[in-house]
Parts: sequence; structure tokens; C-alpha cells
Amino acid sequence: MTQSQEWITRADKVIFKNYGRYPIVPAKGQGCRLWDADGTAYLDFLAGVAVNNLGHCHPRVVAALQEQAAQLIHCSNFYHIPKQIELAELLCENSFGDRVFFCNSGAEANEAAIKLVRKFSRDSYGEDHFEIITALASFHGRTIGTISATGQDKVRAGFNPIVPGFKYVPFGDIAALKNAISPNTCAVMLEPVQGEGGINIPPAGYFQEVRKVCDERNLLLILDEVQSGCGRTGKLFAYEYEGMSPDIMTLAKALAGGPPIGAMVATDRVAETFVPGSHGSTFGGNPLMCAAAVATIRTLLEEGVLENCCRMGEYLCSRLEALREKYPFIRGIRGRGLFIGMELDIPGGEIVNQAMGKGLLINCTAGKVLRFVPPLIVTREEIDEAIDILDLILKEQ
Repeated sequence: MTQSQEWITRADKVIFKNYGRYPIVPAKGQGCRLWDADGTAYLDFLAGVAVNNLGHCHPRVVAALQEQAAQLIHCSNFYHIPKQIELAELLCENSFGDRVFFCNSGAEANEAAIKLVRKFSRDSYGEDHFEIITALASFHGRTIGTISATGQDKVRAGFNPIVPGFKYVPFGDIAALKNAISPNTCAVMLEPVQGEGGINIPPAGYFQEVRKVCDERNLLLILDEVQSGCGRTGKLFAYEYEGMSPDIMTLAKALAGGPPIGAMVATDRVAETFVPGSHGSTFGGNPLMCAAAVATIRTLLEEGVLENCCRMGEYLCSRLEALREKYPFIRGIRGRGLFIGMELDIPGGEIVNQAMGKGLLINCTAGKVLRFVPPLIVTREEIDEAIDILDLILKEQ
């Protein structure tokens, strides 16, 4: 029995079986490479599901964690935390936002946003303003509140009754959104690019129209940038492509380059709704996670990572388009930066399995969309290697 098999056997006895885990036991990572417990190497184009935007064990992130861990790992939010303040300043200086609330995950950031818009709207307009419009095929998290916001039946299945007060409309359809607004509506909550829904890109001008509608109807706009933010699309935040800005933005995944952290960024007008006792988090914004996030954001801004993301995203799309011309069961390629989907006419799960067997890690979302979210530091040579593997597999289809 290999070391990996030993770990898997032990896991089967004690770990919940709520993940469809692949038979890989990661033991080491560096850049775009991952090695399992038996020393097998993989080219990682999943990057922890768009978390490891700087690759595995980026030197600046590792150094920040080591330095902070030797000084102070955790203290209460009853006090002022320097690294938390520094991170909030970075986020506000480089976005529309004025204030930041820190938590531990994307779901928690979205929960905070849901609470904030409901409290703001009830304080401003009365008790009947609580309804939030979200999009079909969206994904906002796994808590009972965020599955209620998610526009996918499969995510909510088995957990009824869900939290009331959510409506779902087709993504990109401004007429449907307008028709869904009622006297009870308080906010619209959307992803700039739908990740779990299949790497869905909005039509040109859609978000400008959404912003206009929200302004005309006194609605707040939440943009869920948990997956699209922190450089994934080639800009620090994906809303920068849209010529507008939201009232609230949620972040997580890649914010600290691997360690868990979430954030809700908001304008002063909305943020002042939360007063002491409105909301909180024991671990949110702790010194260790914030130190890693400061290093991550500074690296994205200072070391040409965003520029590399744009260049390599164009290159990866061009290589994938060449495969589309070669194989008729590939329906299309779409994405921004290194947030890319390849839609197929056939199920993608087995292709993911075969790629893993040949040393390439990708995944499939929405059943037939292969998702490519490699680290933003990926090179042309690594993209060529991934395409060569994929080409071999697609030939067999």
C-alpha cells in the first residue's frame, strides 16, 4: 500500500463523505506544481478552486505568515489590529470602497452582505424592504442563507425550508430583472462572472444597466467577487471591466493567497448601518490571515501579476480555440483573464479524471464546462504542457 492509499484508508474511517474526492493526497506545492504523498507531480490548473492565485507557497506569502506567526497569531476584534487596518486600507485605496468587514470565507462575506442590505433597507425604507434578486445559475455559498441566495435547485435540495425573500432571474437579462422588482425589493446580488454556473460572461453594458436600475429604484447592488476578485480576471476586481461600481463587494478565495479569509467592502453610506452588535466574527481579520492577505495584494499590484494574467489568459484561450477547431464536440471557449471555461457537448467529468491520470488538474462545472483557473503566475510553457495533455485526451473522445 502506498502512502497515499494509507492516508485515503484512514480518511474513509473518520472524515465526512460530503466531497467527491479524487484519489490524490497533496503533500507539497510550489508555483503551478503539486506533488502527492508518493511524489507524483501534477500541473495544477485548478489552483485550489481559484484560491492559489500566486501559486503554491509564494515566497512573499510564506514569509509574511512566518513573520506574523512569530509575533501574534490571534487576538480579539475588541482591539485594533494593525495588519487588519493595513489590509483594509489597501482594499479601499484600490477599489470603490470606504470600509471593510473581515470574516473567514466567501459564504460568510455574502451572509454579511445579505444582513447589511436588509438592515440598511429596513432602517431607510421600512420593514417590508427585505427581498433580494439574484441570478439563475449563481453560486453564493453553502450556509442556509447563501444557498437561499443561490440560483441553483441542486444546491438547495434537501435543505428546505430555505430563507425566504429571494428571487432568481436569468443572468444578463435586464428586462427579467426589472420585471422581478417589487415593492419589497431591497437589493440585487450578482457575480460579475458566474464561476460555478459555467464561467458565464454578462452581455456588454449589462452591469451599467443594472446599476442604473438600482439607482432609479433605490436598490443596493452587491457584487459577489469571491471567485472573480483578487486578480483572477486580469484586473484586481472584475467590476472594473464594467464602467460602474457596486455598493457592496464580497471577497474571499484568493484574498490571502491560500489561507482562509473573507471580506465585505462597502461605501460609507451603507457601512454605517452596522453598529456595535449588528454583526461580528471571532476569527475574522485575525493578524495571521491579514498578514498573508497584505502580502498577496501587494504582490498582485507590484510584481506584474495582473499583466501576466491578461497575457497568459489570451494565450490559453488561443490554444483552447485551436482545440475547438479540431474537435467538434467543443461548443465554445469563454472567460476573462485566467477565469476560462470550455463548454462541451459531452459530460466533462471523465475528461477531468483522465487529465488527472496524465498529471493535469482541472475540474468540470455545470456538467459540461471544463474550468481552467491556473495560478496567475503561469507560464506559456506550462500552458503548452497542459494543452498537450488535453489534446491527447480529447483525441480519445
